[in-house]
This record gives sequence, structure tokens and C-alpha cells, in this order.
Amino acid sequence: MRSKFGKETGFTMHEASIAVSLLDQLVDLASENNLRQITRVRVDLGISRLVVPEALELAFAAASQNTVAENALLEMREVGIDARCRSCGFEYPAAVDDYTCPSCGQAKADIIAGNDILLVSLEGERGWI
Repeated sequence: MRSKFGKETGFTMHEASIAVSLLDQLVDLASENNLRQITRVRVDLGISRLVVPEALELAFAAASQNTVAENALLEMREVGIDARCRSCGFEYPAAVDDYTCPSCGQAKADIIAGNDILLVSLEGERGWI
């Protein structure tokens, strides 16, 4: 993908919008907690959100320039999809393209994990912002 400056960016709008949203949360949390610098960010990525971790890392690095999160280490953990069958109540790991219940064979499922992008924690240095 090319940026407005004609340079190859390596990330898509999907990851860029996630990075900006994450950064908004981080800036607010830094202000609320008197952090002058965020050094580490931990995020859970639900597999069904189809986030490319490498692309998110690049987008986060670009979005965080000149902010309290600049140079922060972004740690990402992919979370598998878990489903609960609406027909029989069985809970099972599902795939992005297959929600069929292994117990009863129905494809009527509620997703109970793997559909979120969650800010799990952050670390930073206290001081004046």
C-alpha cells in the first residue's frame, strides 16, 4: 500500500484504523495515569478480526510518532475463535470459515471468544506530560 507521500507503507487501512483507535486509548490512559512515556503495550487480537500482526505493528509505529507511545513495544497475542452452539449448548473451538458444532452438526453458533481486539495492559514511566 502506498501512503499519500508515495512511499510503500506495508499496512492496510484496516490495521491503520485499529492502530489509531488503540493510540487514542493509550493517550487517554497516559493522561489519566500521569505517564510521560508508554514503554510497552499488550493487545489480544481475535482471529476472526483478520488482523495481520506485522501490518498492525507497522501502523502502530507510524501512528505513534511524536506521541507518548512513540517507540513503545507492541506485544500481540492472537486469540482463537471459541463458539457456543445455540442448538445444544456445546462450547468448541471454531474456524474463521467453519462454525459447525462438532457435537450436533448444526452451524448455529454464538462467538464467545476471538472476535475482539482488546488492550490488555500497558507499561510506562510516570512524570509530567
